[in-house]
Parts: sequence; C-alpha cells; structure tokens
Amino acid sequence: MHNGKALIFSAPSGSGKTTIVKHLLEKYPQLSFSISACTRDRRGRNEEDGKDYHFLTPEEFKQKIDNDEFVEWEEVYPGNFYGTLKSEIDRIWSEGKHVIFDVDVKGGLSLKNYFKEKALAVFVKVPDLKVLEERLNDRGTESKNSLSQRLFKARFEMGFEDKFDVTLVNENLEKSLRKAEELCSSFINS
Repeated sequence: MHNGKALIFSAPSGSGKTTIVKHLLEKYPQLSFSISACTRDRRGRNEEDGKDYHFLTPEEFKQKIDNDEFVEWEEVYPGNFYGTLKSEIDRIWSEGKHVIFDVDVKGGLSLKNYFKEKALAVFVKVPDLKVLEERLNDRGTESKNSLSQRLFKARFEMGFEDKFDVTLVNENLEKSLRKAEELCSSFINS
C-alpha cells in the first residue's frame, strides 16, 4: 500500500475552495491535484480536458461506473455526473505525491469514507448564504435558474459540516490561505 495521503477540500459552490486548493498546489510541490471526471459542458474556452476535468459523455461515464473505475461518483444534477477515477489516484501516488481534492460536499464525504485515516477532510464555508449568493453572481457564469439550484444545494450541504474533520470559514482570503497552509503542512508531515 502506498503511503500517499488525501487532502479533501469540500464546500458549497462559490465558497472559495478552488482558490484555496490552487494556492496549496503552488505552495506545496508534494501535492498533486486529482482531476475529476464529469459529463457537464466546459465553461468557456478556459477549461481543458485532462487538465481541469476529464470530460466524458454520459455513456462513457456510465461505462466506467459499470467497470468499477471510480473511487466515488454521483449524479450532482439530473444527467450531470461527477466522479473520481481510481486511475487518477494511482497516477498521483505512483509519482510519490499526496492527492488534493476540490469536490462538492457529497463527494468529499465519499472520499473521506474511502480513504479513512489517510485523509483530511476540510469543509470550506462562507460566513452566510448572502455572501455565497454575491460570489456566485460575481462569477458571471450562472443563469438565474442555475444560481437558484446552487443556493438550494448549498443550504442542504451546510447540514453536513459536522461530518468533516475541520471547518475553514473563508471570510478573509489571506487568513483562509494561511489556515489552509497550516492544516496541509501538519497533515502531510504527520
């Protein structure tokens, strides 16, 4: 068994987990990002297959489910699947690195359950839902309908905070990044 560890950052959409994970990846070369598989369309021209996500058709995704190729997967929205490929974890651990995840709350809990004591599961949250709504609006990527869906889901996801190892309240980004560094450093060096 490889001695790699798993750092799991989960949060309702718009809480800042992606910013935190990107910061940790820049700071710690011993971390490697787990690229999720998904069936959603790319956002804009910036997202690359194999770099941001493994973009799969629903048929390809379902075939991989049938072949037991996922650590975890879920249907996040109707017809919209996300998951973590076992091959992704093998790739990272074979490089002698620790894996870091940027996943939704349900995915984070599944990963925590899968990796057990080899994982640190961090719940990232904003001080309140009003802040979350402002952040999602500021992105400029959400329709009125998708914004409503995300806020509804966020309210639900907040109920799982106590199932994570630690909560990181992302009110001040600089402080949040420092706290994330402390959590990361103490976990991978333990």
